Amino acid sequence: MKPQPQVPQEHEEFQQELSMAALAAALSDASRMKILCALMDGRAWTATELSAVSDIAPSTTSAHLSRLLKANLVTCLSQGRHRYFRLYSASIAALLENMMGVSFGAVQSPKTRVPAELQRARTCYDHLAGEIAVGIYDYLFANAWITGDGNVLTPLGKAQFSQLGGMLDAKTKRKQCCACLDWSERKFHLGGHAGAALFLCFEQSGWIEKVPGYREVTVTEKGWNAFSKYFGLAKALS
Repeated sequence: MKPQPQVPQEHEEFQQELSMAALAAALSDASRMKILCALMDGRAWTATELSAVSDIAPSTTSAHLSRLLKANLVTCLSQGRHRYFRLYSASIAALLENMMGVSFGAVQSPKTRVPAELQRARTCYDHLAGEIAVGIYDYLFANAWITGDGNVLTPLGKAQFSQLGGMLDAKTKRKQCCACLDWSERKFHLGGHAGAALFLCFEQSGWIEKVPGYREVTVTEKGWNAFSKYFGLAKALS
């Protein structure tokens, strides 16, 4: 039996740093970032769809997807003859959202502005982001639906979620809820399992509608009435 190659001592000591560098390398391409940002709408996309929305040649898109798969940034779902790609996990979505905030503040020109529609409401993977989401988070905090750090729903919060129709899974392995920094508002919106449950509740109630192929979310008239009633949000928000 051939002896196994020895891992250099310095590599053993810096595995975390090496892993971070590998992740950064996988992210260090504008075309791959276009693909990842498209997947931030929470849907599963085909390679053809990602090629079109990212304005990248199909062959190049395939190469980029292979790199993203290897880095565990995306996952592939096979259904019949079709293959669909989506973000690997909610933690990857949170990483991308934070990167957007850092890059927006660091490199934007004074004239650059967040599109009004995206600033008002958009998807952050599987939960709501934007000005409306921040307003809802502020209401949850002020009315003790969540703890001060935003990581736990209070008994009152759980009761209110149930009353709204938000379906919470007590057995979920995902973080119950978390304060997710909103990159356009620089304040927190609700993430985690509770954030996803609230988004689904809003969508199923007809309060919000996704814009196909984009992260933008529109609020229906019914939704504005509900947001005003339950969270004190005015339609003139933004």
